[in-house]
Amino acid sequence: MPEVRAYIAFGGNLGDCHTAFINARRGMVERDVSVVASSPLYVTQSVGGPVGQPDYLNAVVEVKTHLSAMQLLELCLELENMAGRQRLQHWGARTLDLDLLLYGQEICNSERLMLPHPRLQLRRFVLEPLCALAGEQLHPLLGRSYNELLYASDDIQLQRVNLSELTW
Repeated sequence: MPEVRAYIAFGGNLGDCHTAFINARRGMVERDVSVVASSPLYVTQSVGGPVGQPDYLNAVVEVKTHLSAMQLLELCLELENMAGRQRLQHWGARTLDLDLLLYGQEICNSERLMLPHPRLQLRRFVLEPLCALAGEQLHPLLGRSYNELLYASDDIQLQRVNLSELTW
């Protein structure tokens, strides 16, 4: 399989998320997924989940891999489990959440995997770190750059996203 560039969103709001992020990134490298770049870390308020959750730590990582999109998704799920992720409540608090946002220019709409991620253009906590790595790239379905998508919606602007760390 040829090498593909992919983008993975990292999120978490339980326990030591910073360490969970570092361990997940290291786990990718140990499984022959090359980490090209990591966005800064952002602290964001909970969006769309149960009320009263702690703020989230969010980032996006750019990788190169020979794994298929499904294999990369399986690796993400494995790394979440290793970080103690429990799926007790939809959009509930979590130790680590890894979402495959983009896999090259692949478009997929299966039961297990949707590419590009169906809500990435609606979430400032995803777009902000994605723009730090790939702001000028075009969304495969919408044909607009991620920078354009970030600054196009007033709803996105209302979401609070604060820079936490430039490097991690």
